[in-house]
Amino acid sequence: MTKRSWIRELWLDLQDPHHVAHFQEMCGVHGSFSLSPGAGGGGELDQTRTHNNGSISGGSETKGSVVSEGGEGQKLTSQTRRRIGASTTTSTTTTTTDGETENPTTNGTVLTNATGEGVATGGVKPHSLAGNSPGSTVKPLRKNSLTGDAGHEFRIDNRLLYYLFTLGTELGNESFYITFYPFLMWNLDAFVGRRVVMVWVWVMYLGQCTKDLVGWQRPASPPVVKVEMFYNSEYSMPSTHAMSGTALPFSLFFLTYGRWEYPFPIGLGLALIWTVLVCVSRIYMGMHSILDVVVGFLYTVLILLVFLPALDAVDGFYLTYRYAPLVIVLVHLGLGLFSFTLDTWSTSRGDTAQILGTGAGMALASHVNHLLGLLPDPGPEQLPLPMTPLSAGLLALMGVRLALGVLVLLATRAVMKKVTITLVCRLIGVSSEDVRAARQNMGVELPYRYIVYGAVGFNVIFLVPLLFSHTRLS
Repeated sequence: MTKRSWIRELWLDLQDPHHVAHFQEMCGVHGSFSLSPGAGGGGELDQTRTHNNGSISGGSETKGSVVSEGGEGQKLTSQTRRRIGASTTTSTTTTTTDGETENPTTNGTVLTNATGEGVATGGVKPHSLAGNSPGSTVKPLRKNSLTGDAGHEFRIDNRLLYYLFTLGTELGNESFYITFYPFLMWNLDAFVGRRVVMVWVWVMYLGQCTKDLVGWQRPASPPVVKVEMFYNSEYSMPSTHAMSGTALPFSLFFLTYGRWEYPFPIGLGLALIWTVLVCVSRIYMGMHSILDVVVGFLYTVLILLVFLPALDAVDGFYLTYRYAPLVIVLVHLGLGLFSFTLDTWSTSRGDTAQILGTGAGMALASHVNHLLGLLPDPGPEQLPLPMTPLSAGLLALMGVRLALGVLVLLATRAVMKKVTITLVCRLIGVSSEDVRAARQNMGVELPYRYIVYGAVGFNVIFLVPLLFSHTRLS
């Protein structure tokens, strides 16, 4: 076997959804794939099933991809790569933009053979949900963000791993970001916080754009069990959870080591644990193949090697350049417009606008703070910063700051969402009665996300610290 053939075989092997399914089974996750009506033909598998971002659903022959014996679809045509994001899902059918109907996305399908027994495609045996099952049954984490599909129940035999990897996957979700970044800014080090946000914005932007350019589907289900459904409508390569889970801990480590006083092995060890937990959790959740995660990790390492040395120059430009606010707005808005031309509307496009809006808001607030002399950075003579001993009073103060500040951010988001969606729809000439449908319009989604999360990001660095200074919580 030549070197090129070996690399190709390894590349294809790391994409195999059966590896994901095997890992899930090792961790105690067992699918319960529902029975479908008679398969006909004495138990042969339906050869006209199409991938729908990792799920297999019934479709017409003209749009179908051939399913191999292992249940994995072969390479899709350009037409079959169209996302579920352009469809409307009901409890029984999914209506595409072409007016055709398909069966809804499920966690898998079990066909009946000639004897009437259930046979799972992809070589995965169906697991009973009977009361004598040794594990407990649960539903997938959160419904699909676009279609509302809740998925199907599955059995968990190891609840410790289930909770551990649920924590890992939450480290890449909005609920984590809206608490982590403020905590870092308000209680630890605003200098490090705003630079970590810069890294996060660029890593996530490049990851989301690459994901839509490559256009690979989620791992096929079956054999994979969809433990999470929220991102199932998005493309898969690379894993942006893996990218965020690598960028955040390692940028924190490189930015704080030497600035704060702590042992090198502890900082490096915590960064590695964080990264491994997030990366492995995406395979456990059935959202990514091994290759998606590996490429996401390596892609982030490359971005960090290029971007970390440039942070001083970029941060200095944002803070001191006279026309920095105009540049910040134009660059972030321009990147958003470019990303929206890559594909039709999807949840990842909205997430990209949200990330860019947050980054722009924080950068603008940093510039304003510098002009007003708020939140000054510690001088070189004050470094390295000592690790302040934790006390009950300090923990209480940090908790009050976080609780009060997050309430302000949630209120900001709620008010801005209400005002912005109505205003933008009116300007664009789109009805705001159905918000989900309106937001699938590029002219609505981009300014909506950009303005709402720009305001949230701005308040993280400007309004909330100003509130703390006036309430003696600084």
